[in-house]
Amino acid sequence: MDFVALDVETANSDIASICQIGVARFTNGSLVDSWSSLVDPRDWFSPVNISIHGIEPDAVIGQPTLPEIAENIRSMLDGKVVVHHTHFDRVAILRAYAKHLLPVPESTWLDSARVCRRTWRDVATSGYGLHDVCKKIGYQFRHHDALEDAKAAGHILLAAMAESGLTLEGVLQRVTQPLDPNKANYSENIKRDGAIDGPLYGEVVVFTGTLDIPRTEAANLAASIGCQVSPGVTMKTTLLIVGDQDITKLGGHDKSTKHRKAEDLIRQGQPIRILCESDFRFLIRQSHGA
Repeated sequence: MDFVALDVETANSDIASICQIGVARFTNGSLVDSWSSLVDPRDWFSPVNISIHGIEPDAVIGQPTLPEIAENIRSMLDGKVVVHHTHFDRVAILRAYAKHLLPVPESTWLDSARVCRRTWRDVATSGYGLHDVCKKIGYQFRHHDALEDAKAAGHILLAAMAESGLTLEGVLQRVTQPLDPNKANYSENIKRDGAIDGPLYGEVVVFTGTLDIPRTEAANLAASIGCQVSPGVTMKTTLLIVGDQDITKLGGHDKSTKHRKAEDLIRQGQPIRILCESDFRFLIRQSHGA
């Protein structure tokens, strides 16, 4: 489990006016290396920004410009998972590199604020700022110093992974999903008519649980092989597709309402097959190859 965490401070409201950058490298759950530098943005300093980070214009005199350290930064970020708290730091790096016509780092960006919102219910809609979350997890740091903030973002990710039990790959997947994937508030009422010449024409499919792919994409795939997609389980349902991580839930009401209803109908003799998402996607591949 290796990743780097990054934070920047800016001179003014132009998000590309980076005046400090900090990078922290984590390996196997521990901070193993760090780097930071003041940066001469060749730009003006806003009193508002100075009041936040305390970096005065005189402090960057003689410091490197971004083009002078861009390759060093890129070498630290290229091919890495780069953790940042909120979109600000990612956008700042991309905009600053574009401003100077520099090749941008090829990284997998991971917003630790989005991770927090999906890990702790009490910060799902508010209170997920860097300072508040660090207070929650008991991590002390000096806010608005780029390196300190980068380290804090990394420690937040580690705390969230410990809380959720997810691997880094699992977290990267989780942030693409709704805040509460078990609530029926994300494309739940999708309907599709199946392609009449599809190999599974006549099947009526319903999706439930957390899928690896967006629900709309899953519905389109099902329709492409002839399945009618329905929002709810009825006497007409023939296939129930359950998210892989949900199919292993054994304890009654841990299962979704749709899952329990399908099992009740099966016990009553209704010919419904329950498939996990992996099997459904295998079925799609085989059907398209048929």
